[in-house]
Amino acid sequence: MNILANDGISQLGKEKLENAGFKVIATKVAQEQLVNFINEHEISALVVRSATLVDKKLIEECKGLKLIGRGGVGLDNIDVDYAKAKNIHVINTPAASSESVAELVMGHLLNGVRFLADANRNMPLEGDSNFKKLKKSYQGGVELKGKTLGIIGFGRIGQAVAERAIGMGMAVVFHDYHPEERELIMDFFDGQKVSFKLSGVSMDELLQQSDFISIHVPQTNGYVIGASEIAKMKPGVGVINAARGGVLDEVALVDALNKGKVSFAGLDVFESEPSPEIKILMHPKISLSPHVGGSTVEAQDRIGLELAEQIISILD
Repeated sequence: MNILANDGISQLGKEKLENAGFKVIATKVAQEQLVNFINEHEISALVVRSATLVDKKLIEECKGLKLIGRGGVGLDNIDVDYAKAKNIHVINTPAASSESVAELVMGHLLNGVRFLADANRNMPLEGDSNFKKLKKSYQGGVELKGKTLGIIGFGRIGQAVAERAIGMGMAVVFHDYHPEERELIMDFFDGQKVSFKLSGVSMDELLQQSDFISIHVPQTNGYVIGASEIAKMKPGVGVINAARGGVLDEVALVDALNKGKVSFAGLDVFESEPSPEIKILMHPKISLSPHVGGSTVEAQDRIGLELAEQIISILD
């Protein structure tokens, strides 16, 4: 049985599938050539990440598909309902990349409060000639300890971010469709476990209380954070989006950055991905990464193994 891992799969995942008797093709096939490739190579399972669109047309024209796998959390690039209507299994790996995304969020947060993104732009250009000027420009950073982080969306990734924020001495509030109290159990290197109980708050309460806000929601039909939400935030708030492009209004964000309402932003995802707007890419108050939240060696291994285990369980 043939599997096409169109956006790649870890070596561990590939080996596990091959040991179970599957043939894994890791060739990257262009979107417009995908239907022909799947049919010509008798592909039974298609494994993707966010770069490949699996829409109704592809599903309809690929009669031999038995399974579609998404390496990651969201399924917004897959027509799940139509696939299931065609009796095609749809799987994903919702827990595999939580730790990686959470660590990237904290990286963007630290970048913002200490101006690291802008400093790394300017130091190569002026570090040898205007060192004292740059030092003065970047000496007004703030500490995270004692500040409040608001988390919008409190699933696996949101909770992983909360654990790291608590570990840095921050207070955490969250807003979620399920606002009931949550218990976080944090594991430490020496075997100790510490639990924290958090209760959800309204969106308005989160916006008003938070020194920094991190978004962790699935794809939505409209903005979760737009101009009206930004207006309710504290002056000087920092905003991080490592969830989905389109949940944060980038026009409103840039306006708020320019006016000083928002002190900085960290973006791993973008409205016009994969071609982010130049005004976003060049803004000195935005820390940037190219949608790599779940792209660590460890996460890719977990994703590959989890996909392999599910594929073997369903198709073998």
